[in-house]
Amino acid sequence: MGSTSLSEVNNLVLRDLVEQMSEAGFTPKTILNYCFVVKAVVASAIGKDGEPLYPRKWNHEFMDLPEIREQHTPTFTAGEIERIISRADSQCGMLYALLAATGLRIGEALSLQITDFQDGTLTIRRSIWNGRTTTPKTRFSSRQVDLPTEFAQMLRAFIADRTDGYLFQTGKGTAKGQRNLLRSLHPILKELGISLQGFHGFRRFRVTWLRKQKTPEDLLRFWIGHGDKTITDHYAKLSEDHAFRKSVTEQVGIGFNLFNLGATCPLKSPEVLFVN
Repeated sequence: MGSTSLSEVNNLVLRDLVEQMSEAGFTPKTILNYCFVVKAVVASAIGKDGEPLYPRKWNHEFMDLPEIREQHTPTFTAGEIERIISRADSQCGMLYALLAATGLRIGEALSLQITDFQDGTLTIRRSIWNGRTTTPKTRFSSRQVDLPTEFAQMLRAFIADRTDGYLFQTGKGTAKGQRNLLRSLHPILKELGISLQGFHGFRRFRVTWLRKQKTPEDLLRFWIGHGDKTITDHYAKLSEDHAFRKSVTEQVGIGFNLFNLGATCPLKSPEVLFVN
């Protein structure tokens, strides 16, 4: 886009950008992501009256935006999750188990503090991206996620006598990094013959499991951090009924078994949980 003024960024400019990216071989998903950034920057320009300086009515057909078809969205099975955890060290094993049991985004999980875990419930207040602490992805991302009793007890054993700091931390007390964690996960996947994928596979597993258990849809979206879909969803207050949430949590469970993983599993005994 060169030195194009923000006031001149319109459908025609974006169409030219889409054409350049298409010719360069960018994937449809990448093209859509870049266009989203451009539109967000234009929308962020606001005057003293709070109104947008450059209101736009974006026309995707005119821009010739590509459609995303057969997008690669891999997930893990319950058996694969159990095997992955059994091969991981204590901190990574607990992290993978937490991701699969809650559907947290990796940045949300890595930003968790000890004080964010109270009475079997996690409070999501922040996220970490590229090593920086940020606000949650959307307003719906600030939420509470409930844990079944047995899993909550396992997490408490993992925490042991710590009272502050990150739930998952390095020896220096800083939050663990996503790239370093992938260097732990990917070799395990290769060893087990599981297709390479990132942490979102655990999140997809959780959403799928909750759907299979016929979890109320508005409660599912609350736990996962997605927005309401209808006006009716806005009126429903299931997320505010803590007793109901806990009862559903116990009923649906986590969808995989952490208690029959074999003697070598790093999550088998509490005294092994916080070694790293």
